[in-house]
Amino acid sequence: MAATDPSVSTPQPPVNRRAPAEPLSEAPFADGGRKAAVGTVRATTQRPGHDYVRGGMRFAGEVAAWVCTPWALWPYSVTLAICAVLLLIGLPAVFSTPGDRPGGDAPVAVPGIVTILLVVLQLVAAAASAWALRATWIAATVTVLCLVVPFAELPRWRVLLSANRDRAGLPAHG
Repeated sequence: MAATDPSVSTPQPPVNRRAPAEPLSEAPFADGGRKAAVGTVRATTQRPGHDYVRGGMRFAGEVAAWVCTPWALWPYSVTLAICAVLLLIGLPAVFSTPGDRPGGDAPVAVPGIVTILLVVLQLVAAAASAWALRATWIAATVTVLCLVVPFAELPRWRVLLSANRDRAGLPAHG
Protein backbone atom coordinates (compact mmCIF):
# COMPACT_ATOMS: atom_id res chain seq x y z
CA MET A 1 0.00 0.00 0.00
CA ALA A 2 1.33 3.34 -0.96
CA ALA A 3 0.79 6.27 1.35
CA THR A 4 -0.97 9.23 -0.20
CA ASP A 5 0.27 12.71 0.45
CA PRO A 6 -2.60 15.27 0.54
CA SER A 7 -0.26 18.10 -0.51
CA VAL A 8 0.37 16.42 -3.86
CA SER A 9 -2.56 16.72 -6.22
CA THR A 10 -3.06 14.58 -9.24
CA PRO A 11 -3.62 16.41 -12.52
CA GLN A 12 -7.12 16.27 -13.91
CA PRO A 13 -7.56 15.04 -17.47
CA PRO A 14 -8.80 17.66 -19.92
CA VAL A 15 -12.51 17.70 -20.60
CA ASN A 16 -13.54 18.23 -24.24
CA ARG A 17 -9.89 18.93 -25.16
CA ARG A 18 -9.76 21.92 -22.84
CA ALA A 19 -7.49 22.62 -19.91
CA PRO A 20 -8.76 21.54 -16.49
CA ALA A 21 -10.81 24.03 -14.51
CA GLU A 22 -9.14 26.15 -11.85
CA PRO A 23 -10.06 24.81 -8.40
CA LEU A 24 -11.61 27.08 -5.81
CA SER A 25 -9.30 28.48 -3.17
CA GLU A 26 -10.19 28.96 0.46
CA ALA A 27 -9.12 32.63 0.39
CA PRO A 28 -11.69 35.34 -0.34
CA PHE A 29 -11.63 36.80 -3.81
CA ALA A 30 -9.41 39.82 -4.25
CA ASP A 31 -11.82 41.28 -6.81
CA GLY A 32 -14.51 42.11 -4.27
CA GLY A 33 -16.71 39.06 -4.88
CA ARG A 34 -17.35 39.60 -8.57
CA LYS A 35 -16.69 35.94 -9.28
CA ALA A 36 -19.30 33.37 -8.37
CA ALA A 37 -18.40 29.87 -7.25
CA VAL A 38 -20.06 27.03 -9.11
CA GLY A 39 -19.01 23.67 -7.69
CA THR A 40 -15.24 23.60 -7.97
CA VAL A 41 -15.00 25.95 -10.93
CA ARG A 42 -14.83 29.74 -10.94
CA ALA A 43 -17.42 31.34 -13.16
CA THR A 44 -17.11 35.06 -13.74
CA THR A 45 -20.34 37.04 -13.48
CA GLN A 46 -20.56 39.82 -16.02
CA ARG A 47 -22.09 43.16 -15.12
CA PRO A 48 -24.44 44.84 -17.62
CA GLY A 49 -22.67 46.73 -20.38
CA HIS A 50 -19.41 44.86 -20.02
CA ASP A 51 -19.69 42.49 -22.95
CA TYR A 52 -17.54 42.60 -26.07
CA VAL A 53 -20.10 44.22 -28.38
CA ARG A 54 -21.14 47.08 -26.09
CA GLY A 55 -17.62 47.63 -24.84
CA GLY A 56 -16.28 47.52 -28.38
CA MET A 57 -18.77 50.13 -29.58
CA ARG A 58 -17.98 52.37 -26.62
CA PHE A 59 -14.24 51.93 -27.27
CA ALA A 60 -14.70 52.73 -30.98
CA GLY A 61 -16.44 55.97 -30.01
CA GLU A 62 -13.62 56.81 -27.60
CA VAL A 63 -10.96 56.12 -30.24
CA ALA A 64 -12.86 58.31 -32.71
CA ALA A 65 -12.79 61.13 -30.14
CA TRP A 66 -9.09 60.57 -29.43
CA VAL A 67 -8.22 60.71 -33.14
CA CYS A 68 -10.70 63.21 -34.61
CA THR A 69 -10.59 65.85 -31.88
CA PRO A 70 -6.86 66.64 -31.97
CA TRP A 71 -6.85 66.29 -35.74
CA ALA A 72 -9.65 68.87 -36.04
CA LEU A 73 -8.00 71.24 -33.53
CA TRP A 74 -4.44 70.96 -34.89
CA PRO A 75 -4.77 73.70 -37.57
CA TYR A 76 -5.99 76.18 -34.93
CA SER A 77 -3.67 75.36 -32.02
CA VAL A 78 -1.23 72.54 -31.47
CA THR A 79 -1.35 73.13 -27.71
CA LEU A 80 -5.17 72.94 -27.71
CA ALA A 81 -5.08 69.70 -29.73
CA ILE A 82 -2.63 68.08 -27.30
CA CYS A 83 -4.59 69.28 -24.26
CA ALA A 84 -7.85 67.98 -25.74
CA VAL A 85 -6.50 64.48 -26.29
CA LEU A 86 -4.89 64.45 -22.83
CA LEU A 87 -8.24 65.39 -21.28
CA LEU A 88 -10.21 62.87 -23.36
CA ILE A 89 -7.88 60.06 -22.33
CA GLY A 90 -6.91 61.32 -18.89
CA LEU A 91 -10.28 62.11 -17.33
CA PRO A 92 -11.71 58.56 -17.67
CA ALA A 93 -8.35 57.11 -16.60
CA VAL A 94 -8.35 59.13 -13.37
CA PHE A 95 -12.07 59.25 -12.51
CA SER A 96 -14.40 56.23 -12.45
CA THR A 97 -17.23 54.73 -10.47
CA PRO A 98 -16.02 52.06 -8.01
CA GLY A 99 -16.77 48.55 -9.27
CA ASP A 100 -17.57 49.64 -12.84
CA ARG A 101 -14.32 48.66 -14.51
CA PRO A 102 -13.66 44.95 -14.97
CA GLY A 103 -9.89 45.57 -14.83
CA GLY A 104 -9.90 47.62 -11.63
CA ASP A 105 -10.92 51.00 -10.33
CA ALA A 106 -9.36 54.35 -11.18
CA PRO A 107 -7.53 56.37 -8.52
CA VAL A 108 -10.42 58.82 -7.91
CA ALA A 109 -13.88 57.43 -7.15
CA VAL A 110 -16.84 59.37 -8.55
CA PRO A 111 -20.60 58.79 -8.68
CA GLY A 112 -22.06 56.90 -11.64
CA ILE A 113 -23.46 60.06 -13.24
CA VAL A 114 -19.90 61.39 -13.66
CA THR A 115 -18.87 58.20 -15.48
CA ILE A 116 -21.92 58.54 -17.74
CA LEU A 117 -21.11 62.20 -18.45
CA LEU A 118 -17.52 61.28 -19.34
CA VAL A 119 -18.81 58.79 -21.93
CA VAL A 120 -21.21 61.40 -23.32
CA LEU A 121 -18.35 63.93 -23.49
CA GLN A 122 -16.30 61.47 -25.53
CA LEU A 123 -19.20 60.81 -27.92
CA VAL A 124 -20.00 64.50 -28.42
CA ALA A 125 -16.32 65.28 -29.03
CA ALA A 126 -16.08 62.44 -31.55
CA ALA A 127 -19.16 63.48 -33.53
CA ALA A 128 -18.44 67.23 -33.49
CA SER A 129 -14.80 66.87 -34.44
CA ALA A 130 -15.59 64.35 -37.18
CA TRP A 131 -17.90 66.90 -38.82
CA ALA A 132 -15.26 69.62 -38.35
CA LEU A 133 -12.85 67.52 -40.41
CA ARG A 134 -15.28 67.79 -43.38
CA ALA A 135 -14.94 64.18 -44.44
CA THR A 136 -18.63 63.39 -44.90
CA TRP A 137 -18.48 59.58 -44.94
CA ILE A 138 -16.28 59.51 -41.81
CA ALA A 139 -18.46 62.05 -40.04
CA ALA A 140 -21.64 60.17 -40.89
CA THR A 141 -20.17 56.86 -39.70
CA VAL A 142 -18.90 58.36 -36.45
CA THR A 143 -22.22 60.13 -35.85
CA VAL A 144 -24.20 56.90 -36.31
CA LEU A 145 -21.84 55.14 -33.92
CA CYS A 146 -22.20 57.96 -31.38
CA LEU A 147 -25.99 57.75 -31.62
CA VAL A 148 -26.06 53.96 -31.17
CA VAL A 149 -23.65 53.79 -28.22
CA PRO A 150 -25.99 55.43 -25.66
CA PHE A 151 -28.70 52.88 -26.41
CA ALA A 152 -26.19 50.06 -26.04
CA GLU A 153 -24.96 51.63 -22.79
CA LEU A 154 -28.41 51.87 -21.16
CA PRO A 155 -28.08 48.66 -19.07
CA ARG A 156 -24.69 49.80 -17.75
CA TRP A 157 -25.97 53.32 -17.11
CA ARG A 158 -28.95 51.97 -15.14
CA VAL A 159 -26.56 50.02 -12.91
CA LEU A 160 -24.35 53.10 -12.48
CA LEU A 161 -27.34 55.24 -11.50
CA SER A 162 -28.83 52.59 -9.20
CA ALA A 163 -25.49 52.30 -7.39
CA ASN A 164 -25.78 56.02 -6.60
CA ARG A 165 -29.30 55.55 -5.23
CA ASP A 166 -28.24 52.60 -3.10
CA ARG A 167 -25.48 54.67 -1.49
CA ALA A 168 -27.81 57.62 -0.92
CA GLY A 169 -30.45 55.42 0.74
CA LEU A 170 -33.05 56.12 -1.96
CA PRO A 171 -35.31 53.45 -3.44
CA ALA A 172 -33.79 51.68 -6.48
CA HIS A 173 -36.89 52.21 -8.65
CA GLY A 174 -38.77 55.44 -8.71
